[in-house]
Amino acid sequence: MGRAEERRARQRGGRRAAPPTRSSEETAPTAGANPSGTASTASTASTATTATTEAEPTVIGGRAAARKAAQAEAKGRGKKGKTGKGKNDKSFLRRMFTWKKIVGTVFGLCLLGMGAFIAMYMMIDIPAGNADAELQSNVYKYSDGSLLTRDGERNREIVDLAKVPKKVQYTFVAAENKTFYQDGGVDLKGTARGLLNTLSGKGTQGGSTITQQYVKNYYLTADQTVTRKLKELVISLKLDREKSKDYILAGYINTSYYGRGAYGIQAAAQAYYRVDADELTVEQGAYLAALLQAPSQYDWAVASDTGKELVKARWNYVLDNMVGQGWLDKAKRAEMQFPVPKEPKAAPGMGGQTGYLVDAANDQLARQLVAQGTADNVNDAVTMVKAGGWTITLNIDKKRQKALESAAKSQLTSKLDPKKRKVDADVQAGAVSVNPKTGAVVALYGGTDYYKHYRSNATRVDYQPASTFKPVILAAALDEDAKTQSGKAISANTIYDGTSKRQVVNNGTKVGFAPENEDDQNYGPITVQTAMNKSVNSVFAQMGVDVGMDKVLKVADQMGMDTAKLKSVPAQTLGTMGASPWQMAGVYATLDNHGRQVTPTIIKSVENSKRQVKLPDPIGAQIVSREAADTVTSVLTGVVDDGTAKVSVRDNTKRDGRKVAGKTGTSDENLSAWFTGYTPDLVTSVGLFGEAAKGGAHVPMYKAGGFPRVNGGGFPAQIWATYTFGVSSKSAKFDLDTTQGAAVQPSTTPTVSETPSQTPSESATTSKPPTSSAPPSQTPTTSAPVETPSQTPTTSPPASTPVETPTEPENPLGDDEQ
Repeated sequence: MGRAEERRARQRGGRRAAPPTRSSEETAPTAGANPSGTASTASTASTATTATTEAEPTVIGGRAAARKAAQAEAKGRGKKGKTGKGKNDKSFLRRMFTWKKIVGTVFGLCLLGMGAFIAMYMMIDIPAGNADAELQSNVYKYSDGSLLTRDGERNREIVDLAKVPKKVQYTFVAAENKTFYQDGGVDLKGTARGLLNTLSGKGTQGGSTITQQYVKNYYLTADQTVTRKLKELVISLKLDREKSKDYILAGYINTSYYGRGAYGIQAAAQAYYRVDADELTVEQGAYLAALLQAPSQYDWAVASDTGKELVKARWNYVLDNMVGQGWLDKAKRAEMQFPVPKEPKAAPGMGGQTGYLVDAANDQLARQLVAQGTADNVNDAVTMVKAGGWTITLNIDKKRQKALESAAKSQLTSKLDPKKRKVDADVQAGAVSVNPKTGAVVALYGGTDYYKHYRSNATRVDYQPASTFKPVILAAALDEDAKTQSGKAISANTIYDGTSKRQVVNNGTKVGFAPENEDDQNYGPITVQTAMNKSVNSVFAQMGVDVGMDKVLKVADQMGMDTAKLKSVPAQTLGTMGASPWQMAGVYATLDNHGRQVTPTIIKSVENSKRQVKLPDPIGAQIVSREAADTVTSVLTGVVDDGTAKVSVRDNTKRDGRKVAGKTGTSDENLSAWFTGYTPDLVTSVGLFGEAAKGGAHVPMYKAGGFPRVNGGGFPAQIWATYTFGVSSKSAKFDLDTTQGAAVQPSTTPTVSETPSQTPSESATTSKPPTSSAPPSQTPTTSAPVETPSQTPTTSPPASTPVETPTEPENPLGDDEQ
């Protein structure tokens, strides 16, 4: 085979044939020179065969290599031919983002940041005290713009650190910054976290040293900005270099806010323990140090149960840190008891109801500053408010405020005589009045006098709302289209078993809860309307289970009560959670506003030269359907006209035809009594609370005012009626979208059989209401502990007594109920 033939063979094989070897090149001419053609052909074939056999390994390797090279070359040509990009693009990205360049960029940015920080450090000096550290006034106005009060006297007295016991000094270091005496004045990790959170809008999450907190309090402001945080970092570093640790600690404990209007450790020592700073014990110092984390939440006099648990835990944390740092003997630490602070005293200029109004406005403003991101936390927000410079116009209407105060005096305080009856000194009253269309708090009653009773009864949440919670259960039932155990839809006309101590049933199983009705009264089969009128516990306990207590508590939370974290158990149907008149006014305002959420607000407008405050809309989303809310309103008109409030409200000579809906409530052991009611244009919640005159413990109100029991239909309903009928519209009408309840005259009313079963019957077939039904003879043989036992139970009426009209003697201050 000649060279041309070999070349053509290689081309046909796709370049896979082996390249010509030296032996083949030498053999070909020899074969060609043979004069015998036959011999030449045979010799050539033989030589070719021999060459192929000898070169086989080389041919295989060569073919693979050639194939790979050809594929790579074809791929490159294809890409270039199609787009002109591909490999070039990848090469460009690789060239742009090499490790060297990335590392170089990061290093450059670090150098740039360091340079910027050095420049800031050189440019920023330690300033004089900020403007907020100067004494300013807050101005509070009524809704018409007239002056309510000024609050400008700063309760602060600077003391030398030497006058503060050394171990008390250590309590603040142990609480806030254990490394205070060793660090350079800043916490870089905490500051970086704060900057990132500020940039992302999440607020700060602690991490500041005592030096940084002092700088923020005295030299800067509590504003949540990146600029402020960077300045805080630089000034803290300089201050730590130029001043002693004692200087910084003295400034910190003398400028911090401790609650109760107290700035600095001297004012705090007086406010909480009635002693000077040099007389503080380690235990007391640890409490004051713990307060700095959350003064409003941790003040023992106003703290919730959760707040008290948290401040105790914080107190223990402080002392344990002192032991760990070697500042406190472990044996002495073990002997220490929590030092309960003394009752607070009101600040000057806050007498009467003024202090309660100012506190409510300050609290709402502080919470809004946190909500809109102006302040990091409530503590910083309170500091901003207390610093002064605010003009706050309240929604309080002077005429209605005066009327509410007058009603409380004429219907309650003037009738109490502690000299004649010791229990009269234990009765506290609170009330909140709200416009249901706007959410405006138009009047508020916090107690007899801010100087005499520092804690506002209008906003306290430590007493049970009792049966004023029942409308929430019904609202949830109607909104959820809930059904009874037998599958009947719940409505105002649904029949339930009103037997006292009746076991609550869930899917045929007893749940271990059998609440007692007031005075152990048996009502037998009654409608939901009558059960609301008579406030029958056994009916609403069963209804709560029928609806699902998780759903009931969810609706309650959305309507303004603090129930989101409560355990959903049947006992909650009796209103055993804590609530305030402020919260209950919001709940009933939502009902009055046809199911749209109403959040009570005492602030009408806020002005400040340095900060903007955007107030949220008090009217929120639709919580329950309009039909459900209006049906509850219709049912509650029956409580007024034929229930526990008929004496004080229905028969009141000043009612003058006004449309009224409402509900009474009296808690177990007569610790609280309520009436929350509304006209179409005004919602008011009035609560009475048994609080020991000395010590503040919850105590019963039996025999207060000369009556065996303080009921919701008594003093609370009388205060409500006297106030409401003096300031509400006479012509306003309820615009109800419902066909149920006492406000609607049904064409037919249900009746039931004479022998109700153990489980409630909901059938309604005839045109007569239930009358004179004998109470069921069967009573539960297994009863759970009663959640609301009567203090003075009576026997059940005889079988011949009509259950719809119990024959107990009528209390001149209103029917008993729970």
